[in-house]
Amino acid sequence: MSETGGSVSQVSNGTKLTSANTMTKLVKRIRAMTLKLLPVQVSVEDLSSPTSRYITPRVVEAYREAAGDFLEALPYALIRARQTFMTDAYYDASDYDENYGRAIACEVLARKIIHKFGSDRLASVMSTRYRYRKRDSKEESSMASALELAIDQHCTIFLSSNEAQQVVDLLWKGQLVQETTENNEISYKPYSEVEHSIWRHFDIHRLAVPRYQNVFRIVIWAFYLFVYSQAVRQPLERALPRESDMDPWEIVLYIMALSFSLEEFHKIYTTIKLFTWRAFGFWTVISMITDVLLISAFVLRMIGLQTPSDSHNYHLISFQVLSFVSPFIWMSTFERLVELITVFDGYKYVGTMQICVGSMLKESTLFFALLFLMAIGFAQGLYAIDAADGETGHEMTVVNALVQALLQAPDFENMGVGLGLYYLWNVATTVILLNILVSLFSSAYQDVIEDAEAEFLTFFAGKTIALIRAPDSYVYPPPFSLIELILVTPFEFILSEKGYDKLNRYVMTVIFGIPLLLAAFWETVIEKSNKNFIKNWFAPTEEGEENNPSVQDPTMEGEHSTLTISKTPFAELVKVFPDANLSAEDVILHEIRSLKEKIEELSQRLDAKQ
Repeated sequence: MSETGGSVSQVSNGTKLTSANTMTKLVKRIRAMTLKLLPVQVSVEDLSSPTSRYITPRVVEAYREAAGDFLEALPYALIRARQTFMTDAYYDASDYDENYGRAIACEVLARKIIHKFGSDRLASVMSTRYRYRKRDSKEESSMASALELAIDQHCTIFLSSNEAQQVVDLLWKGQLVQETTENNEISYKPYSEVEHSIWRHFDIHRLAVPRYQNVFRIVIWAFYLFVYSQAVRQPLERALPRESDMDPWEIVLYIMALSFSLEEFHKIYTTIKLFTWRAFGFWTVISMITDVLLISAFVLRMIGLQTPSDSHNYHLISFQVLSFVSPFIWMSTFERLVELITVFDGYKYVGTMQICVGSMLKESTLFFALLFLMAIGFAQGLYAIDAADGETGHEMTVVNALVQALLQAPDFENMGVGLGLYYLWNVATTVILLNILVSLFSSAYQDVIEDAEAEFLTFFAGKTIALIRAPDSYVYPPPFSLIELILVTPFEFILSEKGYDKLNRYVMTVIFGIPLLLAAFWETVIEKSNKNFIKNWFAPTEEGEENNPSVQDPTMEGEHSTLTISKTPFAELVKVFPDANLSAEDVILHEIRSLKEKIEELSQRLDAKQ
């Protein structure tokens, strides 16, 4: 246990974990209580409202008492219960609304409960990792914290809370650091800071801090884009036989592409093995497509070098495939730059735009699936009509005609006897399918815009956890991961643990010396300076000290010492304030109960006199 600059007091080290059986019992108890709380369908708005008539302060206290001695595990249990209700909702469509409402209730309860933990326990509650016994196979789930579980389920209500963002901010800045155990399990511990000591902060493990890792990766990615632009600048000239050898830009490009691909595939494998497929998102698919295209271009290039007689064709195809990478690699660039833009005032708009794009393209999968099936049917029909006389044209002619019609440029003159079917294809795509696509885009955009800030905070939390989630004791961002793979990793099986750690320290200090020095300077000079305008620019606005007696009832000094502000005590002033935690129904019921008690008391007195 250690301290971190006053932001985190103590964090569970992961050794005092609740067993999977105990956690399963707690989750089942939470489910039973939620089913009693919401036996019928309730609208989401009534549940998520701050003054909900269902999630009242008394209900929150009842759930806290239900956890017994495992109060710190309660947020995890609630988020896990939410997951089980969502599973029930998807499996039983007839009760979808009921189970979805119960899932939202669990998420709202988790948010209200973490609000009651003190700042000294908050990081432990959010980052301590537990296991749960699955309902179907009875196997233990992989370890996950309440924060990770909420990210996997895209819990915008929970992740947009001030408490969740506080922990995310600690992880982002490296005040909470990740440690990997012998069993590849992860625990989070506070980072012990030393005042104004650059060399104590000059640590290779600080490269794993998400904010430093993010900036470093963006710099490398910018160089990667420059190399790619040089490699595809004149593809046709390099495809000629006299230019059959790979030039330096191509060599650097494919080396960097190999390192990025290996890292992406390793991250995918680790996530599937240790976590869940729900951690994947739209941008993961974009990265996979980029890697596959680059690998394909490289393989074709190698085939061309090994077959000089047909090298021109293979080189040409290789560069054509490489050219297809361009839109995907620039889309990935936009995704990587969003975190860097968060320090500016317009970050919400940029982040919201990115989420909208990802959400709309995800929704469009339904459109493309339906379009693909219809295209097969119409292509087969047009091809069969063309082959009815025993002769057929080129197959690509039919495909080209279908694509042109989809892009609002139909070719009716060359359809011949298949003109009627071609008319039907135009109607089906232009009138029906494209309008379905517009509706899907509109729905996805509306869903994001309605709660844009919560969506962005959820997205940012996911990106922060993604940078540290895969267990890796020594972080070598690509393309330097190839150096680790070739020069460092083989010694892991030869050297002792201390020797291997020393080797990594030497290698990483040489390679990443300047970035580590800049990170240490940032932590010890810029962040420690109270008068630095950069720190004031980046720092969040401080909340008022509403519980400080000197603020509530201030005393006068100096020339106005004979006067006073606090003629009426603060406690008396706030007595007339309404309870913002209670809904209108709760206020009415409270008044009715108070009136009932007075009537009963009056009746007892009248009976006593008689």
